[in-house]
Amino acid sequence: MTVASTLTWRQLRDLDIAGIEEAADGWAGASNRSGSARDRVDSEILAGLKDSQEGEGARAAVRRLDRLSENFHYIHVECGLARTALDGLAHEFNVFQKKLRDALDDAEALKFTVHADGTVSYPSAGEEVGGVKPPGGTVTGSHDLLKPTTDPSLKLTDRNPNRARAQEIADRIARVMRDARTADGDYAEAIRRLRTKPGIDVSDAMWADAHRDSAIARDAAYDYLGKEIPRDLTPAQRKEWWDELGKEEREQYLTLYPREIGSLDGIPAEVRDSANRTYLPLLMGKLEGEGTESAATKLQGLRVIDRKLDEDSEPPMFLLGIGDEGNGRAIVSYGNPDTSKNVSAYVPGLGTALDEDFANNDLERARDTALSAQKYDPSSASIVWLGYDAPQLPAEKWLDNADVMSKSHAAGGAPAYNEFMGGLAATNRHPDPHLTAIGHSYGSLTVGLAAQKSGGIPGADDIILLGSPGVNAERAEELGVGRGHVHVGAAENDPVTKLPSRKETLSGALGLGTGPFGTYLHSKSADIEDDDIWFGKDPASEAFGANRFRVDDGPRPLIDGEGPTPAHSNYFNPEKDPESNANIGAIVADRPDLVTSEEHR
Repeated sequence: MTVASTLTWRQLRDLDIAGIEEAADGWAGASNRSGSARDRVDSEILAGLKDSQEGEGARAAVRRLDRLSENFHYIHVECGLARTALDGLAHEFNVFQKKLRDALDDAEALKFTVHADGTVSYPSAGEEVGGVKPPGGTVTGSHDLLKPTTDPSLKLTDRNPNRARAQEIADRIARVMRDARTADGDYAEAIRRLRTKPGIDVSDAMWADAHRDSAIARDAAYDYLGKEIPRDLTPAQRKEWWDELGKEEREQYLTLYPREIGSLDGIPAEVRDSANRTYLPLLMGKLEGEGTESAATKLQGLRVIDRKLDEDSEPPMFLLGIGDEGNGRAIVSYGNPDTSKNVSAYVPGLGTALDEDFANNDLERARDTALSAQKYDPSSASIVWLGYDAPQLPAEKWLDNADVMSKSHAAGGAPAYNEFMGGLAATNRHPDPHLTAIGHSYGSLTVGLAAQKSGGIPGADDIILLGSPGVNAERAEELGVGRGHVHVGAAENDPVTKLPSRKETLSGALGLGTGPFGTYLHSKSADIEDDDIWFGKDPASEAFGANRFRVDDGPRPLIDGEGPTPAHSNYFNPEKDPESNANIGAIVADRPDLVTSEEHR
């Protein structure tokens, strides 16, 4: 709730803006020092301790240092919020003060009197009538341009030119005071909220409170900072906007708008990573406070991601996006996508959500891809992109449910994926980077639909489709990169790659189920004469015309005792399917000459 402001025009006129700016600088110094202290704890003390010491004593020291690092992080965020709130207050009130002083100067030049309540008195003036000049008077200002003051008594003095001038000055004062009081109330509430309990343990509740603090501070500073964020521009234009900001402006955006900057395609990867690492504990605190099953599921996934970020992985992790909208959002890169010449972005499929399984398995797939590509070219990075809501059903049921197998989720995710890829192309520092779009399972449909948008996937040189149920296309040429640059991995025992067409599914399968999986079981080999599967032409077919690379056959569905779709999950895995993993890495590293081929279906 906004605090009611009693600010007077005299207080605004005499306000010490320089003093507010000096206070903001003090909080900025505290924020910067705590941020630097955290970096030293993490990169110098903790890293060295983990590498050189073992035993319970070392583990206890690591726990205490982790807590110290978290404390410095919390101080950095809270002091940064105070600094940015005061900066915003100073910036906006500097504008208000100038407008007010200009109005007061105009009143003084005309020998008008501005009263404490903002009314303006003016002297007599104009042509004499009957030896008498039109009398002076007093006017009340209106801050509503559509409803100017219409005091009936003023009609008697219409012949006095000073009345109109006084009214104009009174209206200016009224408008600037309206805006100043609104801002004063907003900033008073934001600053009042920036309090914390004494102690050295930073709890989830404190992060939840910090999340609320930041939301209020963002609202207060919207006119100062928030409305300038280029939400509707292209990734290339966003990069240009960021590049033109000064150091202080960047710090303010990273402090007050970490979620927005961290999710903005076109912002450099290191900046997005920094913003999202700031936002991560705030989001975790928010979810902790919600207490719902959905929030708890997302929180589990974020805790795993947070732990992995602290482990100093190789290749290094970059957190390019997180959010709790829908089923959750998370974008993680292994390797810096701006400095790597070869970059891939993998879209996971059905059943994927921001949860513990995603944070463990899908992140590992991205890491396996990066490590495989780096064997051929060290300048390689790989990303897992959960930037859309994949359809949700238990894995053992989805193949029997025709309703969930629609294009709607993929169609919703395709534009967001294209914008993300456009951001990678805009921020990459190589003159001609090699970008690869990877879609697994239902994610291949998302990639396929993205590729069929006007202009294709921005910057993409190659497309890899893994375990695909079809991409809503009849030929590889429709994906915009040329048929020679569309690559398909389809395991012989992966039923998802052999789903019958919708037409075949409608006919059922001798009571074995009315869904596509029932028809697959009935046909055993799913030998579809026209090469159509659920979402169009089979990408592994000769008719589709893509490059099919060799993968392991994988376990047979149900028969080998590993569930209905075990072969569907092995494509990235260097242990379960080393040939597939090596082929994916070779494609990502732009070494198609090292890919082993497989005959088309």
